Amino acid sequence: MSWVCWMEFCCCVIMDRSRKFSPVWNHFDLLTPNKVKCRLCSTELSYINKSTSSMLRHYRARHGGDEESADTRENTPVPKQAVDEAVVNMIIKDCQPLSLVENEGFRELLKLIIPSYVLPSRKTIKALVSQRYEEEKEKTKKDLQSAVAVSLTADMWTSMNMEAYLAVTCHYVDKESHELHTSVLGVQHFPQKHTAENMATVKKSLMEEWGIAAKVRCLVTDAAANMISCARMLQIRHTICIAHTMNLIVRKSCDQVETLTEIRNKTRQIVTYFRSSTTAKEKLTQIQQQLGTPVHKLINEVPTRWNSTYHMFERMAEQKEAVWVSLATLKRDITPLTTEDCDTIEEMLRVLAPFDQATTELSEEKRVSGSKVIPMLKMVHVELHRQASTVTKTAAKQLAENLRKRQTECISSMESLSVMTLATLLDPRFKTIGFVSSLKATEAVKRLKLECADQMRSQEPDPAEEGPSSSHGSQPSSGHNLWETFDMEVEENKRTSNATADSILEVQRYLAESNLPRKQDPLQYWKSNERAYPHLHELALKCLCLPCSSVPCERVFSKAGELVSKRRNRLGAKTLQKLLLLNKNA
Repeated sequence: MSWVCWMEFCCCVIMDRSRKFSPVWNHFDLLTPNKVKCRLCSTELSYINKSTSSMLRHYRARHGGDEESADTRENTPVPKQAVDEAVVNMIIKDCQPLSLVENEGFRELLKLIIPSYVLPSRKTIKALVSQRYEEEKEKTKKDLQSAVAVSLTADMWTSMNMEAYLAVTCHYVDKESHELHTSVLGVQHFPQKHTAENMATVKKSLMEEWGIAAKVRCLVTDAAANMISCARMLQIRHTICIAHTMNLIVRKSCDQVETLTEIRNKTRQIVTYFRSSTTAKEKLTQIQQQLGTPVHKLINEVPTRWNSTYHMFERMAEQKEAVWVSLATLKRDITPLTTEDCDTIEEMLRVLAPFDQATTELSEEKRVSGSKVIPMLKMVHVELHRQASTVTKTAAKQLAENLRKRQTECISSMESLSVMTLATLLDPRFKTIGFVSSLKATEAVKRLKLECADQMRSQEPDPAEEGPSSSHGSQPSSGHNLWETFDMEVEENKRTSNATADSILEVQRYLAESNLPRKQDPLQYWKSNERAYPHLHELALKCLCLPCSSVPCERVFSKAGELVSKRRNRLGAKTLQKLLLLNKNA
């Protein structure tokens, strides 16, 4: 519960400390301790001695209110359990410390609102959190049991207390609603060495604990060697986080352009100066107002995020005149950007713009994203080629060429991953049009037909369970059929041939349909077309739960950072995990 929700809850309780409540308050607002205002006609009345008599008379005389509706009635007190639950909700949703219930100001607030209410102790709140965790865990387990398949993301994080944690999130499509869901499976304290073996042990334990070991379709992580080896040990298909991949592509391409590195260093020095000096900051604001430039702060880059460099350049391009004038006025020994530098920045921004848009869009968590990777890379490739033909600065041309080479390699790699290509084909917005290589698209269609045939065979009853088929000729007296193995092979070949033929038809019918408009939900398409393409529908539920990045884990760690602070350093690892799971899942 946020502070706003909490105060709304408080207002409902504080309206009248006595257990009597007059419905006339539904028509009046308290302006001051001694004055009220009618909501119907805006008439102001005195409110002396806390009596509602004048309000009742006004309401009956002016607005025809009857005595029954305006008469006082018993107001049911808020049960203690409801308030306890509200406090727990507030702690979970707002990442408040458990020690909130020990804070003097919070205790005084509740005493004012509900004098008779006794706040639970920290120990009791901890027990209530644990109880809520177990309830939510069972609910999530039940949801996971009905899921056709799941995909996982995993990442490591070190807290401000220098304690390492391993987070694992789970992504799946609800078979009834056809909505994409994300759940936190664990944020495990990880004091051991960060080896692939240790990671595999923890992840395997989590998968077994949640009952999904046989359902994991894919694991998405960064490119760390231990993460990749871990997936191999668990015998799970692995893909590298596309956000991490894009970061490497752009960062390495930028680092190879010497002029860009020089401009970047100069820009970073200017930004650091204006962000660290109060005088410079005030001067910049003053100049911005004089020039009519948007009053925006300069942005500094974060070394691990390439798009922060993009946003630093973008803001500098917007504020270049204000920065020039401010530096000239301040007369500091800071090297300003030249006109040539600014022109180069603007061209590089055009080259990098499609990568920034792609990074933002592929970091979505609540929508299908894995199927979007290959089509998005294709569009970046097209836009990069278009922008490269418009730039004139040497540095911008070098950057465009570096990006083109690295991005081409990335596309080739992604179009070779079956988990990615199947997701793209089974997204009715993209199908084969989403591919860059027509050859890779053809190979992907062949793979889809095979997968569809396997899906058909898996749903057919086992011939052995259907009972013996009629045989020609007499059986030996011993009861042993010499031709039994041969007959079984013939039956299996027949089943395979039928499934293959049927799968080819189902895939061809699906691909022949017009593509779904890009902004529509592919999962709702499959909900509507379950009967038309029953086997592809099952495959779609398996393939479209794939997230394209490990950003969900990073968002969990962002919440973890709020919980693990100086005020919360008493928080144990198990309690931290429970709070994070509840914050994300509930």
